[in-house]
Amino acid sequence: MAQGFTNKQMMDWLAFFSDREGLVIENVRLMNICDKMKNVLPSVETNRHVLLFVNETQKNVCYDIWESGHGNLRVLIGKGPDVNDEIEEKIIMEMIDDEIKGPTVLLIENESAHESYKIGIKNENFSRGPIHYVGHEIRAVIMSMLEVNTDDVICIVTGESIVIESAMMAYNGTIIAVETDPGSKASMAENVDKFGVHNVAIVDNVDINSMKNLPIPRLAFIVATDALEQQVKDLRKINPKMQFIVYTLELDILSGIKEMFKRNGIKLDEVIQITVAKTNKSSMFVTQPSPWMISGTPE
Repeated sequence: MAQGFTNKQMMDWLAFFSDREGLVIENVRLMNICDKMKNVLPSVETNRHVLLFVNETQKNVCYDIWESGHGNLRVLIGKGPDVNDEIEEKIIMEMIDDEIKGPTVLLIENESAHESYKIGIKNENFSRGPIHYVGHEIRAVIMSMLEVNTDDVICIVTGESIVIESAMMAYNGTIIAVETDPGSKASMAENVDKFGVHNVAIVDNVDINSMKNLPIPRLAFIVATDALEQQVKDLRKINPKMQFIVYTLELDILSGIKEMFKRNGIKLDEVIQITVAKTNKSSMFVTQPSPWMISGTPE
């Protein structure tokens, strides 16, 4: 296993940089991603100072930060697990070709950091492929319904853009992306790389064999197909207490969900239809597809 940092070494580095830069310790966000698949971007975007402990297991972390549009951020670099005075100062853009080769400390400064992560990434920011993404306004409502925690584990079936936003919010957790179509699976992998979300696991199915080495999800978000009931059955075998949110545009699927839930020991909690209309360049109102969201919990 690659070398990391002890608690004492991390505290020593925190004290060193706080004294050097005149920082208030309680306002510095500490992240240790040595040997861990954690997502850095939400912390960088929502904190003015992030003290990042990293090793060669995430050797391209600076490239990921640059690719997300943060190439001008100031960064102080310390090499080695123990505090020393050999500190370099660069901007992220200057580090995209510098691979992390051992225990390294990065103090990343973002003067324009927002206080909270803003949900609803614009669709043009995603890789295209064969995927038709839900409108970002509707996605913002979906994200609100998911109530993602920082250490959450969520299974998302054929919901590519929802995977990315959930992974950014659950940066200490795991998002399991189920993609049965090869083209969609490739686009999902491309988006994972593009947004630098290393806490996404992409699988082909929701059966026990596909998910046996993954953490157990709290909730499943499913874009409904004819396979919906079998997917619900398989997921309940993995977690009998699984919560469900089903997304559909099809009236025949909507009409059968209540009985399907009942057959599988799930209580229907709520049915919501989301409608968004906005003007186009010609000032004409354009209505997006209006999906239904059906939530359920085990009885």
